[in-house]
Amino acid sequence: VQLQASGGGLVQTGGSLRLSCAASGIMGATTLAWYRQAPGNQREFIASVTSGGITDYAGSVRGRFTVSRHNAKNTLDLQMNFLKPEDTAVYYCNARRRVTPTYSEWGQGTLVTVSS
Repeated sequence: VQLQASGGGLVQTGGSLRLSCAASGIMGATTLAWYRQAPGNQREFIASVTSGGITDYAGSVRGRFTVSRHNAKNTLDLQMNFLKPEDTAVYYCNARRRVTPTYSEWGQGTLVTVSS
């Protein structure tokens, strides 16, 4: 499994960014997700989409971020609106499969900086 995240950058408070993650080698029943890690903080869950299209969001981003998955292209997007300085972090995509063979793989991360 390989994951390649892109789309990070610098944006002002209230602005928008769209992140993308290209996945290869994933199998069926894989959940794709976004996490983020701010300096000095632990990595935290942001949003996920199951292979069946069920989405989940962290409370801190619900209503501002939208996650979408395109199974034919094996891509995962994260549309981020109304960005806040506290959204500044490195964003990682994750592929997780909980049935045999199980795996949890991470992409390299893309930096999002929100200026105040």
